Amino acid sequence: QVHLVESGGGLVQPGGSLRLSCAASGFTFSSYLMSWYRQAPGKERELVATITSTGGSTNYADSVKGRFTISRDNAKKTVYLQMDTLKPEDTAVYYCEVHIYWGQGTQVTVSS
Repeated sequence: QVHLVESGGGLVQPGGSLRLSCAASGFTFSSYLMSWYRQAPGKERELVATITSTGGSTNYADSVKGRFTISRDNAKKTVYLQMDTLKPEDTAVYYCEVHIYWGQGTQVTVSS
C-alpha cells in the first residue's frame, strides 16, 4: 500500500526558508519519478518540481525556478523540497506525488 507523508510546512515571513519532506513507503521508491505540487485557495493544483528516480534530473515551474530545490534520498525513501526566498504567493498546501498517489499535504503560509 503506497503511503506518502509530507511534513515541514508552517508559517514563515517573506524572504524566509522552509524545507519540506515527504516520506514514502509501500513501493520501490528508487524506481520512481517524484513530484511536488501545490494548491492555493481557489486555484488549481499546480506542478512545482519533479525529480527523476536517480535524482539526476530535475524540473521546476517557472514561478519557483532559482528559489526552490527538489532532492531525494533513496536510502531514506524521502523526497525534499527546499524553499528559499519565499513569497506570499507561495502560500499553498504542498503535496508530494508518485504515479497516481498523493500525500495528505502540508500547509505553507508566507506572511508578515
